[in-house]
Amino acid sequence: MAIAAIIYAAVSLAMSLVAFAAYGIDKRQAGRGGRRISEGRLHWLAMLGGWPGAWAGQQVFRHKTQKFSFRLVYWSIVSLHVAAIVAFLVIFARS
Repeated sequence: MAIAAIIYAAVSLAMSLVAFAAYGIDKRQAGRGGRRISEGRLHWLAMLGGWPGAWAGQQVFRHKTQKFSFRLVYWSIVSLHVAAIVAFLVIFARS
């Protein structure tokens, strides 16, 4: 169990850094009228474990905080991760 938790934490940290940077880049590009990072890519970064960094990027850069459809998908992704973590803990707590 400890190894799986360490791997999840490491992947989540790495993907969070990438997601955080992506939100900052996208916010900058939005202000400049440049090429944007698609919402789908931002969601994939969250899905691949970067959801904490995505949340931090939303707060720090004040980016993607108003669009309801984006927030709905984002919080669905967070819910899936939390459910998976809880399920993992319950399964391994029994063994």
